[in-house]
Amino acid sequence: MLKIMFLCTGNSCRSQMAEGIMREWGKGIIEPFSAGVTSAGFVHPKAIEVMRESGIDISKQNSKPMDINLLYLMDVIITLCGDAEETCPVTPPGIKLLHWPIADPSRLTGTEEEIMDAFRKTRNELKKRVFLFIQELHYANRT
Repeated sequence: MLKIMFLCTGNSCRSQMAEGIMREWGKGIIEPFSAGVTSAGFVHPKAIEVMRESGIDISKQNSKPMDINLLYLMDVIITLCGDAEETCPVTPPGIKLLHWPIADPSRLTGTEEEIMDAFRKTRNELKKRVFLFIQELHYANRT
């Protein structure tokens, strides 16, 4: 199974959503992980809520700090924000590094509806990127 690590700043929103989507859509071919450059210590309730709207439950996932030793076990590391891209240690040899710059919805201020829309937009962008990643993986394995 392909091992993928999603890294972001606090491991409370984007990386948690990406892990949940990849776990659901990559069953049997991908083992996803997530971590933060620093751990927020919780999964954001709005991330849990918008993922639940999509039929994916991330409520049992935990916010974790980045573990250098675990990075060495990955096949692919995907950073989801500038902080993780800039502070991620040198990628271990043989591990592919990708960067998906996605804004942090938890930093948005506004009405409840505007904030929820930002979380949904983030979820939808992650779903699109995960879908394309899995499609490329299938294509690469066919050739």
